[in-house]
Amino acid sequence: MDEDGLPLMGSGIDLTKVPAIQQKRTVAFLNQFVVHTVQFLNRFSTVCEEKLADLSLRIQQIETTLNILDAKLSSIPGLDDVTFEVSPVSVPGVTKESHSETTSEKSQQNSLQDSGPQESEVTPENILTVAKDPRYARYLKMVQVGVPVMAIRNKMISEGLDPDLLEGRNA
Repeated sequence: MDEDGLPLMGSGIDLTKVPAIQQKRTVAFLNQFVVHTVQFLNRFSTVCEEKLADLSLRIQQIETTLNILDAKLSSIPGLDDVTFEVSPVSVPGVTKESHSETTSEKSQQNSLQDSGPQESEVTPENILTVAKDPRYARYLKMVQVGVPVMAIRNKMISEGLDPDLLEGRNA
């Protein structure tokens, strides 16, 4: 016996002499278990659906915000002729590189004008750059505004565009 007075080995009751539990009680216990389990699962699935609906709403709000941002970027005049090279290391370097590249393009245009018409085959109007391509224009605007480069790369890949062109590797 332990400290409570209960036997350590079995209950000491002869189970052959104990009457069986009534079938009605067994069915009632089983039904109660099933009802409580179904109620729990229904509450659980309702909570999960609510959380998924909230998450879906948040995703839709983010998509709407991104579309508004894209529309605002598209409305800024004068960004079509801006070219720059994206540095994957630091975003602040992007603006410095874009400024220096724009300056170098202007100096190249001035040198072409000075050299005369004998080099007419290499005019800036005949060269299609990524900055002049309307498919890439909105991504270049996103970089200028400060959207993370990896997010832009993922968006470009999802739309079937080459993200390496944004960085000037293949431009």
